[in-house]
Amino acid sequence: MRVIIAGCGRAGSTLAVQLAAEGHDVRLIDRMPKSRRLLPAAFSGQFHAGNGYSRAILEAAGIEHADAFVAVTTGDNSNIVSARTAKETYRVPIVLARIYDPRRADIYRELGIPTIASVRWTVHQIHQMLLHRHLTPELTFGNGETLLVRSELPPYLTGRRLTEFDVDGEIRVVEVTRAGRSLVPAHSTPVEPGDLVTFAVAATALGRLRGFLDKELGT
Repeated sequence: MRVIIAGCGRAGSTLAVQLAAEGHDVRLIDRMPKSRRLLPAAFSGQFHAGNGYSRAILEAAGIEHADAFVAVTTGDNSNIVSARTAKETYRVPIVLARIYDPRRADIYRELGIPTIASVRWTVHQIHQMLLHRHLTPELTFGNGETLLVRSELPPYLTGRRLTEFDVDGEIRVVEVTRAGRSLVPAHSTPVEPGDLVTFAVAATALGRLRGFLDKELGT
């Protein structure tokens, strides 16, 4: 996928190198041209000098065809503006942002933009969210260790009990929307076609949840 990253500091450059090594099309934006020095000489992605909220720079980086946009500059205001521009103006499917001041979390939440707060978790969490992009978080808690995600269940799971997805300490089914109505599933509630299920999931267990949802019948 094509990922545009605003901010080529330690988090942005590390994430960019990791994604590029996995074969993704990575475009970095940073207002300081010298920040390019943080990238290895063999970096296969692109670097654009400028502000991450500049439409001219964003379009030069190919945002109109981007699959994801990540804002990890050193300023919350810049991250809010650039993330909002990517989401609302260019309709980028996945928009993630780093936040330094947790008091601003409500701003991101109202905009529908998942956030990462902790320095320790930044690269790992963003990478996980991009890797499991069809499990886009509705909410994040703490420093991003726990996520609330929603997913429509594949047809082959029809008839299985929803509680079969529960994994102690990792995954919990907390709600299912069925035919437009929400319910908290009982222990015996079966999966029905079209169920949209809400999971509380540890960020480290996203791969396991994706495995449940992607697993093919009979395998």
